[in-house]
Amino acid sequence: MSYEPNTKVTVVDIQMPFLSMVVFMVKAAIASIPAVFILTVIATLFMAILNALFGTGLR
Repeated sequence: MSYEPNTKVTVVDIQMPFLSMVVFMVKAAIASIPAVFILTVIATLFMAILNALFGTGLR
């Protein structure tokens, strides 16, 4: 058996019924909600740290 690590693969077509694709997209949208929440918390903490270090300049 020969294994070549640099073998390239091109996906030409995906056979998937429309209803299955709709269900998949709905699940992906629902799964993204916690991810957006976590990224918002991280961004808020990052901005709070920057604000504490450098201040806003509004006095």
